[in-house]
Amino acid sequence: MTLERIIEESRRIVFFGGAGVSTESGIPDFRSPDGLYRKQYDVPPETVLSSAYFYAHPDKFFAFYRERMLPLYARPNAAHQKLAQWERAGKLLAVVTQNIDGLHQAAGSRNVFELHGSIHRNYCTVCKKAFSAQWIAQSRGIPRCPCGGIVKPDVVLYGEPLDGETVEGAVRAIAAADTLIVAGTSLTVYPAASFVEYFNGKHLVLINRDPTPLDGACSLVLHESVGKVLGGLASYLPEGEGE
Repeated sequence: MTLERIIEESRRIVFFGGAGVSTESGIPDFRSPDGLYRKQYDVPPETVLSSAYFYAHPDKFFAFYRERMLPLYARPNAAHQKLAQWERAGKLLAVVTQNIDGLHQAAGSRNVFELHGSIHRNYCTVCKKAFSAQWIAQSRGIPRCPCGGIVKPDVVLYGEPLDGETVEGAVRAIAAADTLIVAGTSLTVYPAASFVEYFNGKHLVLINRDPTPLDGACSLVLHESVGKVLGGLASYLPEGEGE
């Protein structure tokens, strides 16, 4: 069965995406040959992006974070746009994403579960005042709130748990789906990768450049770019939209 036919028949699609969804927006992934984790640094990125390192060396954390983790130049690509169109048309229940770039919302998606948080939410660790990603990018050294507290990005660092409410919403959406599209993820990051186990629907589709542990369990596997695959599919726009 083709992906076009699966989408046509589906009424409750959930999209589960990883870093490969945003690479066509110019954001490097993590584990590919050119990914962030393959580059040489004095301190490994996995260490820098940990809760322990954040609190022990906030100056070094923010130097790395501003340079590598704030792609404010990025814009939604064909995959983000198509998913937003499907949601408006009533075919897509939700997007569950491991990405922190906010591109799904920038494209117009509204029901998005950000498992690892977002660069666009930043809070003072003392008074909880909110700050934008642009404010973080333009700050110098350790960003501090007027109250004196360090402003921490609302992203899940290594050593931190996922947000319970976000997890519950993502699991409910996946369990309710008739089609689950897993895309742009190696399915090696846990616990996020285990969420696929909650799917009990009809069609499990995988779109990823490289093979994954899930390939053998899928209705359809496409080893292609996510934007290319989704961009070529019908939008199912609501009546009057796009005129």
